[in-house]
Amino acid sequence: MTFLGIDVGGTKVALQTDGGTQSRSAVFPWPRTSSVADDLEALTRNVRALLDGTEQPVEAVGVAMPATVGADGLVTTWPGRPSWTGLDLRAALRSLFPRSAVHWADDGDLAALAEADEADCPDVAYLGVGTGVGGGIVLDGRLCPGTARGSCEVGHVVVDPKGPRCDCGRRGCVQAVASGPATLRRAGHLRGRPVAFAELRDGLHDEHDWAVTAIGESCDALAVAIVNLNELVRPALVLIGGGFADGLPGFAGTVAERAHALSRPGHPVAQVRAASLGGLSSLRGAVLLARGTHPG
Repeated sequence: MTFLGIDVGGTKVALQTDGGTQSRSAVFPWPRTSSVADDLEALTRNVRALLDGTEQPVEAVGVAMPATVGADGLVTTWPGRPSWTGLDLRAALRSLFPRSAVHWADDGDLAALAEADEADCPDVAYLGVGTGVGGGIVLDGRLCPGTARGSCEVGHVVVDPKGPRCDCGRRGCVQAVASGPATLRRAGHLRGRPVAFAELRDGLHDEHDWAVTAIGESCDALAVAIVNLNELVRPALVLIGGGFADGLPGFAGTVAERAHALSRPGHPVAQVRAASLGGLSSLRGAVLLARGTHPG
């Protein structure tokens, strides 16, 4: 049997088959236009090119989505590609894959599923720190709360009710404090001029106060979120990933130190370390979803 994973991103889409005689993969950018019709045409064209000549039909498809999708299959919001708002995702995928079982889930949830599988650990909390803060929770090998009941919005755990305003409109979400753009803005404010990522990384290496302080506040916010998750679901392992976190040496270790400093007697915080799969986590999770590792 052949299974297909699709990782839908804001600027590009990754595809991967699993099973059959040979695995295939491809990556393509979204069209420069923001038309949902053009996006779906590009998705259809690239999927057909990938599957051309495959010996077996696609049994099931798993899709990692950054958009918020309601229980009715309609896209509620996607700031990265606003033209998708209102799209009937279920109908669009059925049209593209009429003979296959199709499932979708939040890309952060599926990244958590893949990282848990890679770590061979059934109880994992994953936080992906990049343009935003995403992630998910896996308990007993299953996504929590499960795809039928929506995604696990780790990035919108409130860590400071008087903190900076989040894109969601609320104040103090961990995403508003610890995401890459939020950290760079804070670093720029402390330094007195805009700061690029490479400058932030070098400033951290050279132990400049503005860089250490800006990154430290992000690590504090993530530590608070982790401690809260630890009190609620008791994961055995917490993994820190995402492009921003991956690019800063020692970032996950600092988060671990600060999270463990917040533990209370008799209730140690789970082990915290860097994730393993990097940018492949959501795609790997989409394949697992297609394969039925998560029965969602």
